[in-house]
Amino acid sequence: MSYIPNLVEARALLAKYNREKFHIQHGETVAGVMGWFAAKHDPENEEFWRVVGMLHDIDYELYPQEHCVKGEEIMRNEDIDERVIHSTLSHGYGLTGTPYKPENVMEKILYAVDELTGLIWAVSLLRPSKSVSDLELSSVKKKFKANNFAAGCSRDAIRQGAQMLGWELDELISETILAMRTLPAE
Repeated sequence: MSYIPNLVEARALLAKYNREKFHIQHGETVAGVMGWFAAKHDPENEEFWRVVGMLHDIDYELYPQEHCVKGEEIMRNEDIDERVIHSTLSHGYGLTGTPYKPENVMEKILYAVDELTGLIWAVSLLRPSKSVSDLELSSVKKKFKANNFAAGCSRDAIRQGAQMLGWELDELISETILAMRTLPAE
């Protein structure tokens, strides 16, 4: 019988398939950002949003070339509920081989913030504070336009995510900065 893991279980599952600190930290960051957005858009399901954020890249470290394809296999082998599988894998729609399209607000936010959190983090490391606490929208927008900066962060995915949500890009970036400010300083 499939199940929806709680956040502690999701963290353990992520660590089971990922050893590099970067991948673990990215899962924690996206989980935290998803929790922040859930508090605004779907507070009664905040833990579910966090779990989805934690598990979205469960396969990336081991199978970067088969990202989202192997994630489905891993989660099915772990007996994870279909709702979690669909939601986590939808962040790779059009970018990987996943057939799962972002359908609801949560999935669209995940699609948008996955790449954006990486870009914001990279921009924050350039600041004297090395923090998002004093990061401004204008700094992120400037680096957003520089395609050679944090080149692994897909600007197209970020734009498409904002478009899916019906949000202006500035709104998405600003909200994600605010969300990241609530996370532990790591």
